Amino acid sequence: MAMFSRMLFLCRLTGQSLGSVLGHSRGKKLTAQRWYITASAGNKLQFKLDEQTAHSSLDLFKKDKGVIYRMLGLDPSVMQDTPLRFRDWAVVLADTQIDSGRHYWEVTVQKSHEFRVGVAEVSTSRDECVGTNSTSWVFAYVQRKWFAMTTGKQVPVPLVGKPDLVGLLLDYEAGWLSLVDTQKAEVVHTIKTKFHSPISPAFALWDGELLTHSGLEIPPGLQ
Repeated sequence: MAMFSRMLFLCRLTGQSLGSVLGHSRGKKLTAQRWYITASAGNKLQFKLDEQTAHSSLDLFKKDKGVIYRMLGLDPSVMQDTPLRFRDWAVVLADTQIDSGRHYWEVTVQKSHEFRVGVAEVSTSRDECVGTNSTSWVFAYVQRKWFAMTTGKQVPVPLVGKPDLVGLLLDYEAGWLSLVDTQKAEVVHTIKTKFHSPISPAFALWDGELLTHSGLEIPPGLQ
């Protein structure tokens, strides 16, 4: 019963029908290509959020570095219809393609009780939420708890409460993504995988707002 209520809550937030949540959505192959900024292995990772990928309930601000959730969504008449846009879930990708190197960025979270931060393949399905398939890897905050998520599996993460600022450390060649406690400058949890194609920072948001911080040096002690 608790799980059913949870699904209803998510449906209300994203505008998705309960049937589509209970069923298994088939990913649609993207029919258009998008030019991404390629992150050099020797440079600080810099990115903005890509409006063409943003779900209609997400509104970008702060020169496309932040995103805010709007319950009623944006006016469809002012939104460009693109196959790159997430259709059923409140997800947005960054405009940067990563295919090598070690990179670090941070995210400020305000007034949000549920969100996900991580990475996803540039070509990940726009019909699925990040963390539910094999082409995305995220850290999710929900019901005051943290989880590492990929392929729909949830692993509890020992980070208590919701800090205002979290860090993400990525090593493409080594195949891992780490959640960083920025106050202690230490890794909290690491997702280990193997990346097979270019990826991009990914964000999902069901209330409140997120602000991204890129172009950062890897903190001392994490290098």
